[in-house]
Amino acid sequence: MAMNESFDWRRSDRRIFATIAVVFPLIILVGFARTYYLKFIFGGESTNTLLVHTHALLMSAWVIFFVTQVWLIRTKNAKIHMNLGMLGIALAIAIVVVGFFTGVSAAKYGSPANPPDIPPLPFLVVPFFDVVLFALLFGGAIYFRKRPADHKRLMLLTALGFLPPGLGRFPIASLQSLGPLFFFGVPTVLAIGFLIYDTWRNGKLNKVFLLGTLILAASYPLRLVLSGTDAWMRFATWLTTWAA
Repeated sequence: MAMNESFDWRRSDRRIFATIAVVFPLIILVGFARTYYLKFIFGGESTNTLLVHTHALLMSAWVIFFVTQVWLIRTKNAKIHMNLGMLGIALAIAIVVVGFFTGVSAAKYGSPANPPDIPPLPFLVVPFFDVVLFALLFGGAIYFRKRPADHKRLMLLTALGFLPPGLGRFPIASLQSLGPLFFFGVPTVLAIGFLIYDTWRNGKLNKVFLLGTLILAASYPLRLVLSGTDAWMRFATWLTTWAA
């Protein structure tokens, strides 16, 4: 019985991570194709700064890093996977720092990436919490690096946490009209769905996975509520004065 449970556990992991390893880069590519990756095809004047290009380079590298790590585990190259982990830590630190300053700069000076119907300071809550959420989830993954079951599930959530920027730029009007219900709802549904599937396949609830899923899901309505408060406006104003 124990051998069957172990086999099911590994097979469950393979299915979940294989799904995200395909979905993650596809969503990012489709979402940013018109405004960044394939802008030379779609046309339009480029207004991207060096900071934006650096941010895009780092995020693209993270997508490649995530897919590579999934592939290394699937092909039983665990040693290379672990050795690349140090590169992942350095990359994650750079993403947090550059992502923070990119978001603050966009709030202060404006950016084509900002929704035209949302003022820059309230919208700053979105990239700010993207950075905070990533730092929390990735930090947890590093903390639990010697507990593979917890580590890999937190890494899965870091990928889900990066889906909203791509989803928010999907060139489908009917989806865009749904607003936060779409670009925040998709990663929330995926996280909850994976949690339920993982629990069913393993016959037990992974508490770290549950906590990470709750943090991810709760962060979205929290941003919407917080963005309209006086406290956030004062904080955002201070950020754009201090950091940009």
